[in-house]
Amino acid sequence: MQDNDGSELRAVPDDDDNPAGHRRRGIYLLPNLITTGALFAGFYAIVAGMNGQFIPAAAAIFVAMALDTADGRVARRTRTESPFGAQYDSLSDMVAFGVAPALVAFSWGLGAQLGRIGWAVTFIYVACAALRLARFNVKGDSKSFTGLPSPSAAAIIACAVWVWTDTFAASESLLVTSVLGAITVITGLLMVSNFDYYSPKALDIKGRVPFVTLVLAALVFAVLLADPPRVLLLLFSIYALSGPLKFAWARIQARKVEPREEDDG
Repeated sequence: MQDNDGSELRAVPDDDDNPAGHRRRGIYLLPNLITTGALFAGFYAIVAGMNGQFIPAAAAIFVAMALDTADGRVARRTRTESPFGAQYDSLSDMVAFGVAPALVAFSWGLGAQLGRIGWAVTFIYVACAALRLARFNVKGDSKSFTGLPSPSAAAIIACAVWVWTDTFAASESLLVTSVLGAITVITGLLMVSNFDYYSPKALDIKGRVPFVTLVLAALVFAVLLADPPRVLLLLFSIYALSGPLKFAWARIQARKVEPREEDDG
C-alpha cells in the first residue's frame, strides 16, 4: 500500500558557530532515511532487471513497498510530516513503482519481443504512474484511493515477471510478452482511472477484533509462504479488479433503483 507522508524542513537550535537570530534549516533523519532506502530498492530493481536478475529485481520492488509504508508511519508517529518529506517520498515512489517495474518488464522481454510496441507500452505505464502520483499530491486520499495505487500496480508487474521467470526460466515467447504488455497497459490505465479502491488507512488496527480474525491471518501467511509470487500475484490482481467491479456493482444497483422510483411516481 501508497503513502506520501514524510518529514519536513525544520529550524534547529542555535549553536556556538551560529550567531543569535540566525537559524539553520535541516531535515528529520529517520523518515527520510527510510525513504532513501525505498529509493535504493527501486534503483537496485532497475539495475538487477537490466542484468537479467529478474527475481531479485521483483523482490526489491516489494522491499521498496515495505519501506514506503514504513516511512509514512514513522513520520506520523514521530510527528515529522511535512511537504518536504511528501515530495521526497513521491519522487522515491516514481522510481520504485513507476520506472523500476516498467524497466524490469522491458528488460525481461517487452523490448526484445515487441520492439517499438514494447517501448510504447512501458512509457504508457511510466506516464500513468507519474500522473497518478501527481494527482495524489494535489488531491490526496483519505478513506479510499482514486485509481489503483502505484505500489499495487508495480507489484502486479513484478509478480508476473517473477512467476514466469521462476516457472520457465528465460523462455519468453511472443504470446507471453504480449500478455505482460497488456497487463502493463491495463495496470497503468487503472492508476489514472476514477475507480475507488479500498485504503488500508480505513482499517482500525487498534480496535478489538474476533479471535477468528487472527486465525485467518495466520492461514493467509501460511498460504503466502507456500508460494509467494503466485499468491501475491493473485491477491494484487483481485485488488486491482476490485475497483472496476465495485463500480459495475454500483451501476447495477442504481439501475435497479431507477425503475422502482418510476413505478412509485
